[in-house]
Amino acid sequence: MDYRRSNENLFVRLDPGEELHDSLQEVARVEGIGAAAVTSGIGRVENALMGHLDAQGAYQQNMLIGPVELLSMQGNIASLNGEPFTHLHVVVSDDEHVVHGGHLFEARVTVTAEIHLRVLGGRVTDRFMHRCEIIGSDFVALEFDK
Repeated sequence: MDYRRSNENLFVRLDPGEELHDSLQEVARVEGIGAAAVTSGIGRVENALMGHLDAQGAYQQNMLIGPVELLSMQGNIASLNGEPFTHLHVVVSDDEHVVHGGHLFEARVTVTAEIHLRVLGGRVTDRFMHRCEIIGSDFVALEFDK
């Protein structure tokens, strides 16, 4: 992994074998980021575990086995129990150009991933927004600090 910061923008390059969530959380820890928008992500990943939230508040998951092209990634980084928490949605295509999309639980880089983060609210101590667990649900809600 390598990244560069330009004011409130971070440009991240991930290398083969790196997991998307783990890597972005590590950048947030190192840089002291309490909140950020993930505005774009492209590259090539494999074994993308994706899903959607059903009407009962439980995530339904599906693994796309093998490599897929990461066409688009958006989301955010907020704090959950004092640690960076990533919420990512992706659009990917397989080698036959069939497109899949949804909430991303995990994926590993196979060639590269190039990601842009926009820092919100300055440093981690500014607490712009955070996540809280919803009892009886897999969903972790986003809350804005006052």
